[in-house]
Amino acid sequence: MKKHISYSELKTWAECPYKRKLSYEDRVKKFVGNQFTAFGKALHFLCENLVFDKVDDPEDFFNLSFEKELASIGMEEDKLITEMREQAQIITPQIMPELTKIFGDYEVFSVEEQLYEDIKDGEVPYKFKGFIDLVIKTNDGKFHIIDWKTCSWGWDAKKKADKFITYQLTLYKKFWCEKYEVDPKLVETHFALLKRTAKKNNVEIFRVTSGPRKTENATKLLTNALIHISKQHHVKDRRSCSKCEFNKTEFCK
Repeated sequence: MKKHISYSELKTWAECPYKRKLSYEDRVKKFVGNQFTAFGKALHFLCENLVFDKVDDPEDFFNLSFEKELASIGMEEDKLITEMREQAQIITPQIMPELTKIFGDYEVFSVEEQLYEDIKDGEVPYKFKGFIDLVIKTNDGKFHIIDWKTCSWGWDAKKKADKFITYQLTLYKKFWCEKYEVDPKLVETHFALLKRTAKKNNVEIFRVTSGPRKTENATKLLTNALIHISKQHHVKDRRSCSKCEFNKTEFCK
């Protein structure tokens, strides 16, 4: 039996326990990627290297990564991909200045840091697995957990407050603090939006609050999911069918 759970798996379980079973136990894979996922991965890889000042030519770096991602899913150049290259040229120069604008002087603590921590709160012996895009430390002694997200024009207030989006950072903070025995009051969490089609401010960094109550609620979701998973409760949540890749297929009729 699997001994770890990621936030992506938890979120899938919250959408539909049966979909989680198909995706993470049966390993059924319908979606292999598209132009948008390739763009996101390539830009993410660029950010990872920019913060360490390892990139001489950001445009070339992005294009090479983008081409590799597209080739891996069999995508050929089209109008959208050409537009995405142009959009990346606008986003790229804004990334590092925006980090400085929001955080001032800082030091990079870690990039793509893996979490693989014991879940001590529940009855089921599991580990929480995740990768934190960026952790920096500012001059006031605080740590900042940052997650890059690519999108089109941005997120509205409803999406920014969506618990099934923000719980990702809440749990990252919880387990990161446990890993290093850091006081949660010294850690803040942020999403960094990389916006393809925005007319201005193509990089937006905003804070996500992750206080004790929110942490408690996110942890309850996690431990509840593990109980049901361990008992093989794979209920089909029909409310999620319309947006599910398995809907009306041989796997879920």
